[in-house]
Amino acid sequence: MTLEQLNQLPADEAATAFAQCCVSQRWIQQMVAARPFLSAEQLQQQAENFWQALAEADYLEAFEGHPKIGDISSLQQKYASTKALAAGEQSSVNAANDAIINALAEGNQSYEQRYGFIFIVCATGKSAAEMLALLQARLSNNRATEVQNAADEQAKITRIRINKLLGIAG
Repeated sequence: MTLEQLNQLPADEAATAFAQCCVSQRWIQQMVAARPFLSAEQLQQQAENFWQALAEADYLEAFEGHPKIGDISSLQQKYASTKALAAGEQSSVNAANDAIINALAEGNQSYEQRYGFIFIVCATGKSAAEMLALLQARLSNNRATEVQNAADEQAKITRIRINKLLGIAG
């Protein structure tokens, strides 16, 4: 979809498009109302501005839009191709082994019990081992810090999804 097409969508269709990027209803409503955008950069800046001004409840709503990585089979499926993907990259990333997958599942459960929401991280370019290290490091934070960390990660995810929505690489 082009920026012009997004700008011209009826409000309900624009809301559906923005919901593919972030499911916070307040954020979606603000994005729909802010159209038309003059450039992708302006759209991204407005998305960030609206996101940063939201309340914790809006962040938690957005976090609920992510799939929960808490069971072994979904983790094994998610990282099954890690080795093949890594072979084409400069950095050597090992495939996720069972120990890492089990530790991720346990860490995700501990995280959700501690903070009341799932672990949010922009996973793009990260191996299972890197994700595990980030999760373990963040488990020692207080809740307010972790809400902010998760919100910052959500902002990165939303930026990537907006680019995908507009067909922009990177």
